[in-house]
Amino acid sequence: MEIIEQKSLHGNPERVYPFSFVGTGSAYFGIAIINMILKIFTLGLYYPWAKAKELQYLYGSTSFDESRFEFHGTGKEMFKGFIKAILFFAIIIIGFVVLLNMEMPILGFIWYLGGFVLIIPLAIHGSYKYRMSRTSWRGIRFGYRGDRKEFMTLFFKEMFFTIISLGIYGAWMAINIRKYVLSNVRFGSAEFKYKGNGGEYFVLNLKGYFLTIITVGIYMFWWQKSLFQYYIDNLSLHHKDDKIRLKSTASGGDFFGLIVVNLLMLIFTLGIAYPWVLTRSLKFIFSKIEIVGNIDTEQLVQTEKEYTDATGEDMSDMLDLGFVV
Repeated sequence: MEIIEQKSLHGNPERVYPFSFVGTGSAYFGIAIINMILKIFTLGLYYPWAKAKELQYLYGSTSFDESRFEFHGTGKEMFKGFIKAILFFAIIIIGFVVLLNMEMPILGFIWYLGGFVLIIPLAIHGSYKYRMSRTSWRGIRFGYRGDRKEFMTLFFKEMFFTIISLGIYGAWMAINIRKYVLSNVRFGSAEFKYKGNGGEYFVLNLKGYFLTIITVGIYMFWWQKSLFQYYIDNLSLHHKDDKIRLKSTASGGDFFGLIVVNLLMLIFTLGIAYPWVLTRSLKFIFSKIEIVGNIDTEQLVQTEKEYTDATGEDMSDMLDLGFVV
């Protein structure tokens, strides 16, 4: 166990928590190729089971404080969510077609656009509620305690300000949504806190945008490093009076090497190297996050309830939102 000199408020020495990803491209390729074959033979219906197996491998290959995470989601849960998500999208599309046939294109466009905008906060909220509940570490479940109505109110308020500001408020919207979601994530009896600031995030992106143009794209890698650092450095985990801080150790050169090599691997293998690119990226990410604090992980206890409705998870997939806000 590595000890560092800095003391906590209680006089206890802080420690560095080991954090790593040990999965391999070859192992993930084996899972992915079988999943692809089964999805082809089932005309895509195997997708939920394929996703569950891939997540089980990726989570199971991630280690914190010398213990692996586990993903407990099942193909059956995701299939039920998949069907519900399809029904949501079908209602939107059918309504749009009906309104067009009734020669009401403006109303049809409002219905179509409004329906998809409505789904976005439902997908974000639902995916976090499901994904967190189905993730555990040493038998302790994660959880998400955000309120759906409260989150949707926040989302549409932030979107309104972003629209009337012609996009300028987008930085504040992104941070406020991230802050709400992550600050409602629980790790057993511990809770996460996120302290990002919209003004800082706006300046960071403005600087990145202009320097990327001025350097003909070269600064893009340092911009990515700054974004990663801002996401990580503002996140912390709290348990009673103790705390764990996350800190990025990545440099712009690190991101340059990661992204360029990944791109070359995908180009020269016509995409076949994707499993190696993914596992290589995850190893990079976890190796560039330093976790320091004084929380005794043995004192964490189970506090979160199970949640098995994967509808939001599948909606998020269909909209290609990704998981992390």
